[in-house]
Formats: sequence, structure tokens, C-alpha cells
Amino acid sequence: MLPTRDFAIEPCFSFRGKSLADQIAEAVRSRTTPLSQLLRLMAAVDKEGGDRRLKQILRTRIGAPLDA
Repeated sequence: MLPTRDFAIEPCFSFRGKSLADQIAEAVRSRTTPLSQLLRLMAAVDKEGGDRRLKQILRTRIGAPLDA
């Protein structure tokens, strides 16, 4: 039997210690940010009260073509 490996529990993108706006800016700049991470950020915006500007930035990035 093959030995089991310990996998990292933390996600690939670590945003600890950054403001939500900074996290969104970094995620939007990176063309490799997974859609799931963008959706988690959208949920975080909703949880904090729903800043319309941040939501619009995320919606634009989520709907953007991959090669843009």
C-alpha cells in the first residue's frame, strides 16, 4: 500500500491580513484566480454589507473572457 501524504489545508491563495478591497484588487489583477475564489470574495462582500463598487468590480471580472 502506498503511504498517504499530508495535504495543505490552506487554499492556494492566502489573503490573511489584507483588507477585502485589497484581496479583490489582487484577485482581479491575477488572470489565474479561480472562479470559486472570486465567488467567495463576492460572498464576503455581501457578508460585510455589500459595497456596490467592489461587487461591480467582481462581476466585471467574473464575466470577462478568459483571454481578456
